[in-house]
Amino acid sequence: MDLPPQQPSAQFLTLEESSKVDAALLSSPEKFLTRLTISSLKLLKHIAQEYDVAIEDLTAQQVIAWFEKDGKIRREEGIEGSYLKW
Repeated sequence: MDLPPQQPSAQFLTLEESSKVDAALLSSPEKFLTRLTISSLKLLKHIAQEYDVAIEDLTAQQVIAWFEKDGKIRREEGIEGSYLKW
C-alpha cells in the first residue's frame, strides 16, 4: 500500500529554502545554524501569532509556556494533535 507523500511541516524549511542554504557559500556548521535559524524564525512567528503579539514582544516565558503546552498536547492527544511533529 502506497502512502501519500508527506507535506513538510510548516515549522521546517521548504525544499526551495533548503536548496538556497545548500547553495550558499557557507561551511557545514554555518549551514546547519542557518537552517536552524530559519526554522526557529518560522516557529517564533507561529508562537507570536498564537499570543497575538509581535515577535519582538515575545518573552522567554511565553516561548517556554508554548513548548510546555505543545508537549502536553503531544502527550495527551498524540503527535498529530501537536504543532511540532517530532
